[in-house]
Amino acid sequence: MSKNYDKSIEKEEQIARGERIKEIREKELRLNKSDLAKKIGVSSQFLGLVEDGKGNLMYRSIKKLRDLSGHSADYIIYGLDDTVLNTTKKYMEYFSENELKEGINILNDLIYLLKNKK
Repeated sequence: MSKNYDKSIEKEEQIARGERIKEIREKELRLNKSDLAKKIGVSSQFLGLVEDGKGNLMYRSIKKLRDLSGHSADYIIYGLDDTVLNTTKKYMEYFSENELKEGINILNDLIYLLKNKK
């Protein structure tokens, strides 16, 4: 039963990934299948299979899609929100390494306080 359960979760993730890729292509990049396929190095037929949840892109194609869309690979593959990551990267440019380490220590203290709040 565990193997079937794992396969059904994998299939759901594959379908969701395909939907994300299609949404990026249509709504953000405003490209047809053939144009995006050329840009990421796959055939339009294969891209169609990926978008339908019946195939997976290889690393090289994901990297090209990441570069084209500005989304992280984590968003493309897993659907993890990358706005927080991008915003954090932008803010990190304003601080030195020591200031960032100090900020992390403050966050650790805050997490400890919040978890142990009674």
